[in-house]
Amino acid sequence: MAEAAIVPRRHWRASLLGAAIALAGCSVAMPKLDPPIPAQWQHAMAAQSAAPADLRDWWRAFDDPALNALVDQALARNLDVAQAVERLRAARILQRHEHARYLPSLNARTEQTIDPDASASYLVSGFDATWELGLFGRAQGTRREARGTLDAGAADLQAARVSVVAEVVRNWIELRAAQQQEQLLLQIGEVRGRQLDLLTVRQRLQLAPPGAVDQAQAAAAQAAAAPAAPRQAINAAAQRLAVLLGQNHPDPAWLQPGPQPQLGAWALPGTPADLLRTRPEIAHAEADVLRAAGELGVAHADRFPKLGLGASMIWASDLNNNKRHTVSNGLVSVGPLFDMPLFDWGIRAAAEHAKSHELKAAVLAYRQAVLQGVAEVETALGTLQQQQQREQHSQDAWQALARVDGTLETRVKLKLDSPLSLADGRLATEQAAIELADARASRSLAYVALFKALGGAPLPADEAPPGAKSGKSAEASP
Repeated sequence: MAEAAIVPRRHWRASLLGAAIALAGCSVAMPKLDPPIPAQWQHAMAAQSAAPADLRDWWRAFDDPALNALVDQALARNLDVAQAVERLRAARILQRHEHARYLPSLNARTEQTIDPDASASYLVSGFDATWELGLFGRAQGTRREARGTLDAGAADLQAARVSVVAEVVRNWIELRAAQQQEQLLLQIGEVRGRQLDLLTVRQRLQLAPPGAVDQAQAAAAQAAAAPAAPRQAINAAAQRLAVLLGQNHPDPAWLQPGPQPQLGAWALPGTPADLLRTRPEIAHAEADVLRAAGELGVAHADRFPKLGLGASMIWASDLNNNKRHTVSNGLVSVGPLFDMPLFDWGIRAAAEHAKSHELKAAVLAYRQAVLQGVAEVETALGTLQQQQQREQHSQDAWQALARVDGTLETRVKLKLDSPLSLADGRLATEQAAIELADARASRSLAYVALFKALGGAPLPADEAPPGAKSGKSAEASP
C-alpha cells in the first residue's frame, strides 16, 4: 500500500473532484428484514375476563407479595444482570465516541537528528494534524458496527433480566409446591399410621385377613419415607433462589410453609408481531445484522482511497557548541491526504465478498431467531392449554373425593361404616390433593415458560426497548 502523502495545493481540486465522482453509489445498503411470523397464534388461549397481562410484570398475576419482593430483589442484586449492565455501559461509551476517528486529530512530536558530517545536531519538534473524511461509506459502516454492538449489549441485558425473572418465579413455584406436597404426605403418613393401628386391633380380634398388618406396616413405612423427596426439592429450590438473589444462603423465611401460588385471571397480550418487540434473542439477531452490515461497509470502503486533510508545522533548531545562539527554521505544510491501495487490492476485494456472505448469514440467523421464537411460544401455549385442562380435571376429582370423604365421616359417626373405610377414603382424598397441587404447579410453570418465550421482563429505567421492527431495515437510528 502506498504511504500517506501530502498532495501539493494545485492538485486539490482535481483530487476532490475525483473523490466526489467515486463516492457515488459506494455505500452499502441495509437488507430488508421480513420476519416469517404467522398472522395469529395457533394455540390462542380462550378469552378470559381480564385485561392482558403486562409483559413487564407478568408474575403479578399470581398475586403473591413474597414473590413480587423476590423478583424486585433479584433484578437489583443478580450478578448475571450486573455483568450485562457493565458490558452495556462499555458498549455505550464506545458507541458515543465512534465518530471520533473521523474528527481532526493533532499530534505533537520531538526528535533529535545528527548531521552526517557530525558537525551539528538538530532538535526537531512540531505538530501533525490529520482529518480522515470517512468517505465511501467508511463512516457509515463504523457507525453501524458501533450501533450493532450497543444494541446487542442491550439485548443481552434484557435476556439476562428475562432469565432471572423466569428462574425466580419458577423456583418459587417449585418451592411452594414441594412444601404443599410435603404437608400432604405427612397427613398421608398419619392416616397410614391410624390404618395400621386399626388393623392391628382387628388382627387381635381375628377379624383381619392374614398379611393385612404386614401390608399396612409396609405402606406406613413408605408413607414415612415419602416426604424426603419434597424436602430435598425445597432445599434445592431455596439454594437456587439464594444464588439468583446474589446471596450465599437462603432466607429462613422461605423455608416456612406457605400457600401455593395460584394464577388469577389473565389474558395473552398482543399478536405474533409483538414478539419482535419483546424477545431479546430476536433483538440480538437484528443487532448482528446491523453489525455485519457495518463490517461489510468498512470492507467495501477499504477498496477505495482514504481521503482526508492534513497539516504539519515543524521547527528545527541547530544545536552546536556555540551556546550563545541557535539557528531555527520552521516549515508549514497543508494539503489533502491520499492513501490508495494498490498491490493488495485482491485481498481487499476478497474480504468484502466474505463480509457480504457473513451479512447474508446474519439475515438468515435473524429469520431463524424469529421462527424459533414463534415455535417456543406456540409450544408454551399448547402446554399451558393442556395443563389448564389437567388442573381443572384434578380439581373436579379432588372435590368429588372430598364429598365422598365427608359422607364416610358422617357414616362412621353414625356407626354405619368402619373407621377403616374412612381411612381409605381419606387416603384417596389426600392423593387427589397431591395430584391437584402438582397440576396447579405444572400450569404455573407453563405460564412462566410462555412469558419467558415472549421475552417478558421489566426494562431498565433508562433503556429503550431493543426489539426489532417488522419489515423494516435493521439499521437503528443514530
